[in-house]
Amino acid sequence: MTGFSGGIIEALPYLFAFFVGAMIPRRQGWAERVGIGVVGVLAVAFVMGLWPEAADAEATQAVTRADEWPQLLNVIVFLPIVGAVAILFAPRQNPKLLRAMTMGILAADFLISLGLLRANMTTGWHFQYVTEWLPTFGIRYHVAIDGISLWMVLLSTVTTPIAALVSFGSIKKRTKDLCFAMLLLHGGMLGAFVSLDLFLFYVFWELMLIPMVILIGVWGGVEKIKAAYKFLLFTMAGSVLMLAAILYMVWAHRQAAGFVTFDYLAMSNLVLPRTAATLCFIAFAFAFVVKVPMWPLHTWLPDAHVQAPTGGSIILAAVLLKLGTYGYVRFCMGMLGGPAYDRAATLAGVAVGGGILYGALCAWKQTDVKRLVAYSSVAHMGFVMLGLFAATTSGIKGALLTMINHGIATGALFLLVGVIYDRRHTRLVSEFGGLAKVMPVYAAVFVIVTMASIGVPGTNGFVGEFMVIVGTFVSSALGRHGSIQAVLATFGVILAAVYMLSVVQKMFFGPITNKRNENLPDMNVRETLAVAPLVALIFVLGLFPSLVLDTMDSSVAHVIDKYNSGRDSHRGNTIDELRLLNPSPKGDDPTSYDHNYPVPPKSDDDESANAASRPLSTAVALGQGVSRGVAR
Repeated sequence: MTGFSGGIIEALPYLFAFFVGAMIPRRQGWAERVGIGVVGVLAVAFVMGLWPEAADAEATQAVTRADEWPQLLNVIVFLPIVGAVAILFAPRQNPKLLRAMTMGILAADFLISLGLLRANMTTGWHFQYVTEWLPTFGIRYHVAIDGISLWMVLLSTVTTPIAALVSFGSIKKRTKDLCFAMLLLHGGMLGAFVSLDLFLFYVFWELMLIPMVILIGVWGGVEKIKAAYKFLLFTMAGSVLMLAAILYMVWAHRQAAGFVTFDYLAMSNLVLPRTAATLCFIAFAFAFVVKVPMWPLHTWLPDAHVQAPTGGSIILAAVLLKLGTYGYVRFCMGMLGGPAYDRAATLAGVAVGGGILYGALCAWKQTDVKRLVAYSSVAHMGFVMLGLFAATTSGIKGALLTMINHGIATGALFLLVGVIYDRRHTRLVSEFGGLAKVMPVYAAVFVIVTMASIGVPGTNGFVGEFMVIVGTFVSSALGRHGSIQAVLATFGVILAAVYMLSVVQKMFFGPITNKRNENLPDMNVRETLAVAPLVALIFVLGLFPSLVLDTMDSSVAHVIDKYNSGRDSHRGNTIDELRLLNPSPKGDDPTSYDHNYPVPPKSDDDESANAASRPLSTAVALGQGVSRGVAR
């Protein structure tokens, strides 16, 4: 077969996808049809690029870590941050220019982030970049991704442009401030997902808090100030505890290893005394479960969602909540596996009772459709946390897939709620009825997203929740409680169908009971193009979930290994000592997770240099002082 004919055959799936997308009924000109055609082409490219045969073909071409551009993550993270600074110098009197700059930066960041997909997510870190930042304090600028953080980065770069596009259609005041907040928030979220230094992670963790508070407090609803303060106080309370735990672990590493570092690789190698490990776990877990959020620390979420503008709600649901679950799997399970294992069964019970069931029951009784979707987030994130507490391969992979799926489906639901609110300026379910007669496209899209939210097979919500339930049922970490919790979680799936289908029936079917709904316009071009990528991903991930799951294999296996080794060392720490799990990790192999492991800084003081180069000592327990003797 000639190169030309072969190229034609390879292009056929893309041409067909564009043709199908462009053949939708002509409603508002060619822009809508071409845009949907492009979305179809991108969906096919995503499937074809990650198809196993394509991945094998790429592997045969000797694609190695040497081919990974080490600056790629830096560009992805700092492009929106630099763009936010550039926005400050743009004229406030030209909102079109401000919107164009913001969308251009976010679109460029999305296209650049697609370069991450060319790497095979094998064992170890990818696109790793390390440089000294504050060497006196042991702080490095250390960023990298694996099969877990890869999808969190892509979820951010996909949903933030959609949130910005939606915001620009409904928000007309203080455009410059809105653009600045969107870009700064985007950069902060990306930085948190790729940071492998605890100080760097904390900086990005706090950085993204500021623009989110601004989004709620400036462009929110009637009680926006109350919601913004509540979000700030809850998050800051967790952040302060996490900072205290970080500083203690840095001090403990100094006692055990003889040098100061904030690096995640070193901290995950540290074995703390049992009491100290428990307290550090509580501090980290508190910070992350507030962000998730888990009951009873969830009360800020419904208020924040209801008061936030549509774009803010999309980002909050799609990305910000995932930082809590990502933080738990990366830091609590990766660094403090012993205390995490000891409390897994209890926390899983809270996730089922206070998250899945309580969140579903609260959603069922809501009269405000946006508050209903907010409480549904509590229920869905309960599934994510349950899968992490189960600590099985199926449970963790299902939880990670549910994180992605929740970001897509719930982000789309908030977008659709914003569509109807822009037309009626009310979110009360009782104000609607029979909308399918006057807004058929809107009704069809809402039903599709609802099917994804309740986990109908063929949509993206099904596989992740199914894997979580299976992983919970066979979990050794949950013991005899696992099977009971799995059964109760299944009832949460049923309740999700009850409250979501109830609101669909009340809003879209039956007679039009309110005359103000008789002439509502259907979705416009901007709204259709904003929701189209999310609808495409619902079916792509629903039909081909292995495209995502296969890239997580090595990373999930590493998380489970660290979790189990942390559990074993915690159990064996009967004399309550402070030590290193592996005094001499081999970090030269680029496929190793210890690659770029921090080393003691060089010193002109011979005594200090010799002390740093000896085999690392076992330091004494808390309350008994620190033994600086060297074990030979």
